[in-house]
Amino acid sequence: MECPSWPRGKKLVHLDLKGAPPRVEYLHELIELFSRLGADGLLVEYEDMFPYDGELKLLQATAQPAYSREEVLSMQEFAKSKGMEVIPLVQTFGHMEFVLKHRPLWGLRELAPCVGTLNPHSEDGVRLVLEMLRQVVELHPGLNTLHIGADEVYMLGEGEQSKLWLASPGRTVEQLFLSHVTKIAKAIKETWPHMTIIMWDDMMRGMNKDILKGSGLVGLVQPMLWDYTTDLDVDKTVSLLEMYCSAGMSELWAASSFKGSTSVYTCVTSTQRHVENHLQWLKVAASLSAAINLKGIAITGWQR
Repeated sequence: MECPSWPRGKKLVHLDLKGAPPRVEYLHELIELFSRLGADGLLVEYEDMFPYDGELKLLQATAQPAYSREEVLSMQEFAKSKGMEVIPLVQTFGHMEFVLKHRPLWGLRELAPCVGTLNPHSEDGVRLVLEMLRQVVELHPGLNTLHIGADEVYMLGEGEQSKLWLASPGRTVEQLFLSHVTKIAKAIKETWPHMTIIMWDDMMRGMNKDILKGSGLVGLVQPMLWDYTTDLDVDKTVSLLEMYCSAGMSELWAASSFKGSTSVYTCVTSTQRHVENHLQWLKVAASLSAAINLKGIAITGWQR
């Protein structure tokens, strides 16, 4: 079967380093392969493999050493030599398990039993996130694009501070989510005005365009719409992208999956499943109007 190539924007390969992280020498081999296959860049999710220092040193992995500063720079230089952009992904709201699992940081959780979600009312939590971002950006010379995660913010609104905040008339969990992400995005822009900011879209899917228009996020972030299913609904996905565009978010990304994204006990990757997912995304890209500026696709590969 002849398969059409991705028609619009960049082709990024996601490197999820939070499970079985490869040696940097093997990363170079992967980058060489991705380059030959036509990738334009890497979306790198370091998690605890980033060499955080100072007060953040406790975030480094203990099962194996985190990458050194020299190794992180080496990976970037090798990617650059192959014409590939490196975009770091730093979670700033949900999926912060690798941060909030540490006892000194338990108090920054939205809800004590929920290890992945940051309390959006905590100024210490915001400072922590901004320091993580600062260290990552500074170890990526010339960085132009940053992904701030913000997907699957479980249990948001369930913490005591959130309940008090939501008790005021007219306040919603949607507004709570948007206010935190807007705060982080604005802080990034204040420090690095040139920076393009990408975020996952799923927490915004149920919002209407008027809420998004009034959120302050328009012009600050580029949503990345992810769907890893084999039966991806093409018409529904196109409609969602059009909704974001009508809300003023016309610069958008897609995200597919080449491994992972199935059940937690899957041992062997189902190649056909991921092929079908990509074929559906190709149909989406072919169905979009010129008004939607599809910046590209991230082909994700989840480690655990």
